Amino acid sequence: MKAIQYNDYGNSDVLEQVDVPAPSVQNGNDVLVQVKAAGVNPIDIKIRMGFMKAVRPVEMPFIPGGEAAGIVVAIGDDVSAFKVGDEVIALTGTNAYAEYVTANESFVVPKPKGLSFAEAASIGVNIGTAQSVLFITGKLEKGQSVLIQGGSGAVGGAMVQMAKAAGAYVIATASGKGVALAKSFGADEVIDYKLQDVARVIKDIDLVADTAGGEAQAKLFQVLKPGGVLLSIVIPPSQELADQYKVNAGFVASNISAQTLQNGIELLKIGKFKPVVSKIFKLEEAAVAQDFLTAGGINGKVILTID
Repeated sequence: MKAIQYNDYGNSDVLEQVDVPAPSVQNGNDVLVQVKAAGVNPIDIKIRMGFMKAVRPVEMPFIPGGEAAGIVVAIGDDVSAFKVGDEVIALTGTNAYAEYVTANESFVVPKPKGLSFAEAASIGVNIGTAQSVLFITGKLEKGQSVLIQGGSGAVGGAMVQMAKAAGAYVIATASGKGVALAKSFGADEVIDYKLQDVARVIKDIDLVADTAGGEAQAKLFQVLKPGGVLLSIVIPPSQELADQYKVNAGFVASNISAQTLQNGIELLKIGKFKPVVSKIFKLEEAAVAQDFLTAGGINGKVILTID
């Protein structure tokens, strides 16, 4: 089968398309999926660059990609929820940049009707991360206020939609065309961070969800009410600043499984969640796709498709 792999850490030029043996069902809970589309995520780039070696080392040669959408072509003896021919979303963790991939049944969900494979491949990590930050860790409740840093990005956009659906007052940061996109997701307020200093215009927030990191993160402490919570999916927040502002802060490593996708998928079914695909590349363009994502300023998800 065709797959994208690399033999050493480095820049995008380490990515190459190769022909390798297709995976097969190895245990009773395996689901083998013919991949039609795969999501490109920042974690793919961090792993490739070697930034995750200490916590997530990989064995070379390595096939990247943590989420895919496609068609079930084989199942293990203990799989009961799926059959050959089903269209699914698979949270694979690795190996999704390929024509075929296996996933445990507990990390597979039916593809919602009406979504293209590209759209379906765009929602798994986004929804699972949003659920982990907002509700599993952040305990966001109806009537609370939440600031989402990067509200027009792939994960940030999912957070805006899911927080709004939960009855929260949602403020998002964005810039350029992202301002209108964040508003279309349902944000009550959108701050153009290139024109306004969010710390000067927003106060007394219950929860801040940081999807951007960097120097901007330090200012986010200032918008929280005492006892508020700052959660980042990028870098661990400063505990010194958390103590200074009398708030709680932490890094969230997303718990993404079929179970954590259920809330977002139910919202999608009733029209309260929409996927946004920024750009689609072919599998062989994986290096270009990753560089496109690295350049930043992306509104929506970057996808690889396989003919």
